[in-house]
Amino acid sequence: MKINRIISLVSSAVLALSSLTACQNSEKIKEKPETSQSSDSSSVSDTSPESSEIITYTSGTTAEPAETYPDYPISYPEIEKKHAGDLYEAEEAWMTENLEVRGTPMVIDPDNSENSTGEKYSGYGYVTGFGNDGSSFVIFEVDAPTNQHYDLSFSISSDKLVDCRISLNDKEISTFKTMDDDDFTLITLYGVFLTKGKSKIEICPQNGNIKLDYMKIANNTSLSEIKYNADGRPSNKNAGESAKELLNFLSSNYGKYTITGQYASDETNSEIEFVYQTTGKYPAIRFSAMHTSGNSFDSTFKDIDACADWYRRGGIVGLMWYWEAPSKKPSVYAKETDFKLSAAITDEKIAELPQEEIRGLYGEGKISEQCYGLILDIDNMAGQLMSLKNKGIPVLWRPLHEAYGDWFWWGADGTDAYKWLWELMYNRFTKYFELDNLIWVWNGQSESTLVDKSTFDIASLDIYISSDKDFGSRYEQFLALQNIVGKNKLIALSECSRIPDIDISFRDNAVWSFFGLWYGKYLTDENGEFSEEYISRDDFIRSYNSDGALTLDEYITLCGGNELVPQYDESVTTTLTTTAAAVTDTENTTETTAADEFTENYDNEITEDYYNSDYQEQQVIE
Repeated sequence: MKINRIISLVSSAVLALSSLTACQNSEKIKEKPETSQSSDSSSVSDTSPESSEIITYTSGTTAEPAETYPDYPISYPEIEKKHAGDLYEAEEAWMTENLEVRGTPMVIDPDNSENSTGEKYSGYGYVTGFGNDGSSFVIFEVDAPTNQHYDLSFSISSDKLVDCRISLNDKEISTFKTMDDDDFTLITLYGVFLTKGKSKIEICPQNGNIKLDYMKIANNTSLSEIKYNADGRPSNKNAGESAKELLNFLSSNYGKYTITGQYASDETNSEIEFVYQTTGKYPAIRFSAMHTSGNSFDSTFKDIDACADWYRRGGIVGLMWYWEAPSKKPSVYAKETDFKLSAAITDEKIAELPQEEIRGLYGEGKISEQCYGLILDIDNMAGQLMSLKNKGIPVLWRPLHEAYGDWFWWGADGTDAYKWLWELMYNRFTKYFELDNLIWVWNGQSESTLVDKSTFDIASLDIYISSDKDFGSRYEQFLALQNIVGKNKLIALSECSRIPDIDISFRDNAVWSFFGLWYGKYLTDENGEFSEEYISRDDFIRSYNSDGALTLDEYITLCGGNELVPQYDESVTTTLTTTAAAVTDTENTTETTAADEFTENYDNEITEDYYNSDYQEQQVIE
């Protein structure tokens, strides 16, 4: 490890000037941007450190959008909450020809629910004979009494773990794993929206045989548990005025709007300008990734300047840290670096010590080389953030992202090591460097990686799904995360392969505080045109112009103390709507459980589809 490669930062003034390591035009494992479009980028003069004034917006470009669009009212079918409960026997459903019905008639005995074979199932049998190739399935035809959210429960027995795909009217909506104990178990998917009348629900085991007894539908009661009660108090008790005001704005508008955000691959903001050209609207949040290693020193200052410029234009700044390990193999990926976070852990209270004292501890062998390397990187990053503090710019700060699993080095050595590193960074940034402009975003993605709740303000998820699946609102992850962190924290979608459907988000009562769309193929194709691989151009435009989405111009209007006045086009027709947040149900008899992990497997393209098993309940049938 080249310990001397980073200069010690002694004071705030030096820190603000000595951030020399690169914030490169990163290549992120989810996407490698292939084109870079030119756009205007201007430098920004300093404002007073405590200034929270939103400066009058100027577009920064002379280009006009290709077209302007009307405001679209939030629209979805009227919901009528009604108690419902129907059981559909698998043996009476439609099934592929290779499947068979087995079993014997149930003995009607109130003291003994078992049939003559000793198995516990309803009706006169169950369906089995599924193969390993995912070609066999059963279709239930249901008749929903009203437009509302329903819970779908499947009674299944299996002697091994089997992945089951669930489709609604020929569109996949979820997958889950069975139990492997050969007992009939009720597996429940919560909050599936059905329209009144006939619908087809298909279950298709992907990799093994199961015994399928029945499907039961019941009115959902758990989505009404989602609340928007974020208190707006920063985790850092010494937060500056600009950070307080931004967090208060986010909290005050939580559940009213989803704030739009776009990742920029570099300081040119080409992706942000592309959004404007496509939709006639700018996103309110400019997201980008910071680095601590690399050779392009100028890019550090360019991206910091781009952040400051965006704030000057009236927008919100969001930063993540793409932290290459302090090692001879400086990669963010655990498999590409020899750095071990577990070797850095120490009981020494180093968070608030000056660097010369920490260097002394290292020289005395009281802390490891790995620990000292972390301190150098943390101090270096503090220098980059200090320049934004000195301009009075608040930052949505998201370090140590996607910590669950062994993809990134900060999550690969276990949850205790991850939590130690989070606490070290939080205390050093907030107490030693007094970075009071940071709004801390925890993105651990698992209950097992949950850090001290007093050290973060926002909990977020990164959700990437394959292009052939509907994104919807992702309400199941929203609710599961809220159940983990509590109802006083903001819940946000910090990265995504597709922006959420605004109408469906309000329908499902899952209004994310903000979203951040990644760049590359999630926005543009190889020719630099709008990519429709993950979302259609029309849906993208409609979402950005929805009354439920907050864009840059609207954000500036609200910050200026003015109200938004939608200008509706009379040609726009909508369906009858209700406010999802107002939907309540007094017959709540279902107990909701949130799964521990939000992420399971990663590859070079997408993360595991979060519809999988993170929002289901399994109950053994007694």
